[in-house]
Amino acid sequence: MKNKKKRKYLNKKLRLNLLFILFLFYATSGHAQTSYFETSTPEAQGMSSLNILKFIERLEAEIDAAHSFMIIRHGKLVSQGWWDPYQATSSHNMMSLSKSFVSTAVGFAVQEQRISLDDLVISFFPDRVPDTLSWQLKEMRIRDLLTMNTGHRSEPLPFRKIKSGYEEITSDWIKYFLSHEVEFMPGTHFLYNSMASYMLSAIIQKVTGEKLVDYLDSRFFQPLEIIKPEWKSGPMGINIGGWGLSITTEDIAKLGQFYLQKGQWEGKQLLSENWIELATSKQASSGSNPNNDWAQGYGFQFWRSRHDSFRADGTFGQFCLVLPQYNLVIATTAGVYNMGQIMNIAWETLLPGLQEIALPNDTKNYQILNNKLDALQLPKISGNKGSSVYGKKSSAYLLNENPLGANRIKLNLKGVNHSIEITYDDKKQMIRIGSDKYLKNMLLLKPPFTEGLDYLDGQALNIAANGAWISPKQYLLRMYFYESTASVDYIFNFEDNEFFWETKFNHIGYTSKKGVFPITGQKVE
Repeated sequence: MKNKKKRKYLNKKLRLNLLFILFLFYATSGHAQTSYFETSTPEAQGMSSLNILKFIERLEAEIDAAHSFMIIRHGKLVSQGWWDPYQATSSHNMMSLSKSFVSTAVGFAVQEQRISLDDLVISFFPDRVPDTLSWQLKEMRIRDLLTMNTGHRSEPLPFRKIKSGYEEITSDWIKYFLSHEVEFMPGTHFLYNSMASYMLSAIIQKVTGEKLVDYLDSRFFQPLEIIKPEWKSGPMGINIGGWGLSITTEDIAKLGQFYLQKGQWEGKQLLSENWIELATSKQASSGSNPNNDWAQGYGFQFWRSRHDSFRADGTFGQFCLVLPQYNLVIATTAGVYNMGQIMNIAWETLLPGLQEIALPNDTKNYQILNNKLDALQLPKISGNKGSSVYGKKSSAYLLNENPLGANRIKLNLKGVNHSIEITYDDKKQMIRIGSDKYLKNMLLLKPPFTEGLDYLDGQALNIAANGAWISPKQYLLRMYFYESTASVDYIFNFEDNEFFWETKFNHIGYTSKKGVFPITGQKVE
């Protein structure tokens, strides 16, 4: 009898131990695909699950659209999340965060003694310089390109804004840069200048015979287990440098951890500690306001930030925040106009209460955080699944002459999932629309008004769509290009037999060269 009770007790204890092991596995397993980083509970790394929850909730409440985040503390992954339809395995447009990878490439080239910081820019392109060289241009050095101190009063962008979008001024971006007036002594005047980053990319390609992305592949991407990414090139076949890189959120975090570890990775010193120090320290003044993250100074294609930190960043909320004093890396992707608010939220929610030692377990808030991470999704369009006037059955409209060359649109805007079908002269395009969620489409044709839109080049075919009737006579379709910062709203207006279609792009660097115009039509009887 005693043995039977003992076996029952041991079996119960074993079950409890197994449950505890399963809880620990879940608690440290993350909420997406397997990560390179070893996972940990926040509390084990001196962070609060409740504070991370506050971070997420404020992102959702205060910025336009958070796409993803990862938090690395003491080299451990403590939290990560992607707002559906964004996902861990998809690359994301980095915008100007690309520049910090340019800095990394320059660091390797300096380390290999292929170039030096004091090399003159014109020495690399003797066949591209203007007939008359100003003394200022003669003084411009690689260091000035890195620190955005080229001496320009205005940025030498090789394209200009026109009514319908942007048009290219010239295909020779190097010659255009060198011909642009340099009004100040290089090294004395800070001007944020993406074309300076392009020139660094051009120099790397000139001295190595490889594109920037290829040069970095064996030296940086492969050791960090980053799949060689896509990096857009300009008309001369040179990686743009200042923008155009697409990587995953984890790749951003790896960049941050690499710089936090002063160029070391898995025990190997890949890039010199001296370069890391130079690149991330203040090399140029960008202002004097102690409360402004853009006024803390600029390094070599890295910004300085408050809390004695540095960062790589890109328009619309792409961030790699590195805080050495806290041994902390925060990576984000987003589509937001007020991108500085992401930093404000991070500083105000994640930094208070940080400890170098483990915090007590907080099972309750950790579980709440887990549930929140599992349910992350972008806000759906608020409205009805059908219209009392127009949503009872599908309808078709003949379209008046328009820039798309579209002849007809058929709309099925009722029930659980909706769709539109656009007919052109020799082809049709179907877009499936979720009403309860964002429905992913892999399109064969680019969506309306994205043809000729270089910003979405290579990213326009993967979309996720959601829509609803926002009034009995107006339907809003929102599509996210989920490898990009951007989204587009198609607003369909119905009045008797008349159809009016408006288009609005969100969080996009520039619109199509062909422009965006309203489209009208009449109902097919």
